[in-house]
Amino acid sequence: MVDAHRTFVIVGGGLAGAKAAETLRSEGFTGRVILICDERDHPYERPPLSKGYLLGKEERDTVFVHEPAWYAQAQIELHLGQPAVHLDPAAKTVRLGDGTLIAYDKLLLATGAEPRRLDIPGTGLAGVHHLRRLAHAERLRGVLASLGRDNGHLVIAGAGWIGLEVAAAARSYGAEVTVVEAAPTPLYGVLGPELGGLFADLHREHGVRFHFGARFTEIIGQDGMVLAVRTDDGEEHLAHDVLAAIGAAPRTALAEQAGLALAGPETGGGIAVDAALRTSDPYIYAAGDVAAADHPLLDTRLRVEHWANALNGGPAAARAMLGQEIGYDRIPYFFSDQYDVGMEYSGYAPPGSYDQVVCRGDVGKREFIAFWLSEGRLLAGMNVNVWDVAEPVQQLIRAGLPLDPEALADPEVPLESLLP
Repeated sequence: MVDAHRTFVIVGGGLAGAKAAETLRSEGFTGRVILICDERDHPYERPPLSKGYLLGKEERDTVFVHEPAWYAQAQIELHLGQPAVHLDPAAKTVRLGDGTLIAYDKLLLATGAEPRRLDIPGTGLAGVHHLRRLAHAERLRGVLASLGRDNGHLVIAGAGWIGLEVAAAARSYGAEVTVVEAAPTPLYGVLGPELGGLFADLHREHGVRFHFGARFTEIIGQDGMVLAVRTDDGEEHLAHDVLAAIGAAPRTALAEQAGLALAGPETGGGIAVDAALRTSDPYIYAAGDVAAADHPLLDTRLRVEHWANALNGGPAAARAMLGQEIGYDRIPYFFSDQYDVGMEYSGYAPPGSYDQVVCRGDVGKREFIAFWLSEGRLLAGMNVNVWDVAEPVQQLIRAGLPLDPEALADPEVPLESLLP
């Protein structure tokens, strides 16, 4: 009963917030748990929005973190469709959009991120889309089906993970697809020039057209409808719909207004937190896409926008709020499915951090593992259509010991045998 008089508030109704609420209860917290969601839907997972649900292979109900009845059963107080508009750390209160004032003993900010917007003429046209929320995916699913029926054209700004996954979904519906990307290959910032081209080839085989080294300058429309896209090299692409997939920006407005420390541009912004996911205010924590955390293992401040970080970061923050000793050092991990190619990526190897890329398996058949090394130490690994290896890859990264590149490249050498 020691916790019964305390109130823990979670701002953000995504996976991180929902899993934090679940963890507070599973760890025995008996006080009030209040979950504030600015969307009217119950908390849901985002990967299906660009994968199974967008493809029409999964039903809407499968995306939710918990059944709606679970929140009442767990005595989680939900405020759906209510944004938090003001945070007062001195008074320990949060004010909602309808004026409701909620006092807290500890607070978790799991406000996530929002799509970056194109700053060009024509973005207000009806056929310009983003993909971040369930409502976006519902709308885009109908758009892709319509484009497929009518032989319509989708032009995508950005060849990152979201852009490529939507391109694959659009082709599955039969839509024509063009992807415009400023870098020389897809996923250039993640995979570098060595392997980004592999994904370009994959999509070209499925009929996707790429336009590299260019950016949108204008979306041309008439009577509110999209007609074409112009790029900064003078090209013009027929378009009936446009997807802006140029990244996401952390939703830090509430933290900034409250005077919490923010991370710099080198991490992509975010709320600065320590290894226990505490902000500059000892009673406020942050997790998920919005948190830029001191990573004990990688010895850097890191903001990770992927599903696994929300899945694990929310519970870690909840345990820290309960006073447990937490050093959040999960290896960054994400996955993607495009056509018949599935992949998992573990680690952190930004451009300039590695000096060698080693592959084992058959890159041409897209059945291989790629390893990014720095002075022989493994920074990251990506398995493509090769399974049950993510765990040993993460163990090798965590070990931080020099590895023999020839052994890494040899499929006959079990990865586990390279562990100390």
